Amino acid sequence: MKGHMSTQIGDIMIDNDVLAKYAGASAVECFGVVGMASLNVKEGIVKLLKRDSISHGVNVTIEENKLTIDLHIIVSYGVSISAVADNLISNVKYNVEEFSGLEVKKINIYVEGVRVID
Repeated sequence: MKGHMSTQIGDIMIDNDVLAKYAGASAVECFGVVGMASLNVKEGIVKLLKRDSISHGVNVTIEENKLTIDLHIIVSYGVSISAVADNLISNVKYNVEEFSGLEVKKINIYVEGVRVID
């Protein structure tokens, strides 16, 4: 399903992958987030995604033009996960709503790993 808005001059459709890329880009800018994670369920391996594939660590679902965003992240060692999560939620929610014009109903955060940063 796609995000849909009607305007006076026509309809706007936003693909989920576009929303996922934007949410992922907003997420990796947040303090304490090392990057997005890709989870190989078959092998149970968590992999840090490169900058160009950050949308693979994001899942966006749309119900009644309201977004639910799942973020799979890797955090920096020594940070407060709750502080990172609060910051992440507010930044991603604000950025995605401003970008898309759609309401973010819920953001779920899955911390898939921790990395020591030099």
